[in-house]
Amino acid sequence: MKILIINGPNLNLLGSREPEIYGKDTLDDIKVWIDSKPELQKIDLEWFQSNHEGKIIDKLHYCVGKKNAIIINPGALTHYSISIRDAISSIKIPTIEVHLSNIDEREEFRKNSVIKDVCIHQISGKGKQGYFIALKLLIEKFK
Repeated sequence: MKILIINGPNLNLLGSREPEIYGKDTLDDIKVWIDSKPELQKIDLEWFQSNHEGKIIDKLHYCVGKKNAIIINPGALTHYSISIRDAISSIKIPTIEVHLSNIDEREEFRKNSVIKDVCIHQISGKGKQGYFIALKLLIEKFK
């Protein structure tokens, strides 16, 4: 099983960016933590982070014929990127949307996800566990 984990804008600043909201772990810390899980050892995981919407869309397109599933934390692009929504919809690869913080309990503008409806699931407010939960859901889906 081959899964791409995409992280959007500002997620490269995890650990120092508002740790009271996003936690103290860096993106590399989360990757190491996920990679250490024994139940994920047979999964081919690729991690990608970009602050640029077009690069994220290019990476989504790249997945066609190469990946079985995608996990995406689109960051602030969650709330307005119709382009990312269209890319996910177009490639027809099962995708799970993940957010470290609970977007439903934050500012009003953060409660709306234009991406949610083209994903098979949304996980919000579970911190780094959200990535692990998403991976377990995908493993179960592909059994």
